[in-house]
Amino acid sequence: MNPEPSHRHDTAARSAVLLLNLGTPQAPTASALRRYLREFLSDRRVVELPALFWQPLLRAVILPLRARKSAAKYASIWRDDGSPLATGTALLAQALQRELERRGRALLVRHAMRYGEPSTASELDALHSAGVTRLLALPLYPQYCAATTASSLDAVMQWFARTRRQPELRTVRSFADFPGYIESLAGKIRARWDAEGEPEHLVMSFHGMPQRTLHDGDPYFCECHASARLLADALGLPDRRWRVTFQSRFGRQAWLQPYTAATLHQLARDGCHAVDVVCPGFAVDCLETLEEIAIEGKQVFLAAGGLRYRYIECLNVDAPWVARLADLVEAQIQGWPDAPETPAILAERSKRAQALGART
Repeated sequence: MNPEPSHRHDTAARSAVLLLNLGTPQAPTASALRRYLREFLSDRRVVELPALFWQPLLRAVILPLRARKSAAKYASIWRDDGSPLATGTALLAQALQRELERRGRALLVRHAMRYGEPSTASELDALHSAGVTRLLALPLYPQYCAATTASSLDAVMQWFARTRRQPELRTVRSFADFPGYIESLAGKIRARWDAEGEPEHLVMSFHGMPQRTLHDGDPYFCECHASARLLADALGLPDRRWRVTFQSRFGRQAWLQPYTAATLHQLARDGCHAVDVVCPGFAVDCLETLEEIAIEGKQVFLAAGGLRYRYIECLNVDAPWVARLADLVEAQIQGWPDAPETPAILAERSKRAQALGART
């Protein structure tokens, strides 16, 4: 077990929210991508193949080939302040902290990555040292998937498994049909349409997964369609004007379909001149949205004859979404005390503990 920070009876118990996201390399370089991809693609939740078969292939073939290509993609969307996913997730945690404080909620809000930094274990260590005894783990994946949600919660559980004095734990499974999420997405899209006009077609692109995951019982495919249907209803779109697609296919096996790139190509060939693409499976913009959809998707659509292509960004730190995310947090922490314990209560508790032989 991990060494425990010293426990003081005169320290107030605290509550915290830990936002969990996938992760990002530290730099848009081949060496940084190699380290990041090795960790990511070694996760048995992500690649469900026998390690004896997969690890030699990963290290000898895939990493040397993919690291340099992925580095070039990351370089195309890298910002002065670093990775968009890293900075966006940090800003979301800060905005949520401010919103909860405005509501009088005594909560610490932090963020962690499943792969890379800040790691889940290091953030949990820091919260533990800060005296946190109640923890809400909130994966920022709207739709539940074993490769994302479950993997991030695995990292939390692994920390719990080696911790002696565990905090109370609550988790958010998904928010695919959370009204606040759907309303925030619809509001952002409507604002864009009010300012720039509506497209002929709205494509809702979600991250792909191997087709077999659906047959193995993963609810991801169904939750993606649920989010899309609710969003289309909120926008008042008839069925003929929107569709669900899946992006980021890797390898030769069949993945969830229809594929985003193929759909964009076919829409243009069928005479659709204007298309908007939104990614309801991502709470924060990242490589898959800013490079694959905003850049590559546009190239595919225009090359096939389309005339106008727009990518509508993720909610990121939009004020309406931050408020609705705070609603989600408040719904999950019902029963937790709002007000911190007073100095008098803490002093009395410490006095009783010392009378029983405790050091502090």
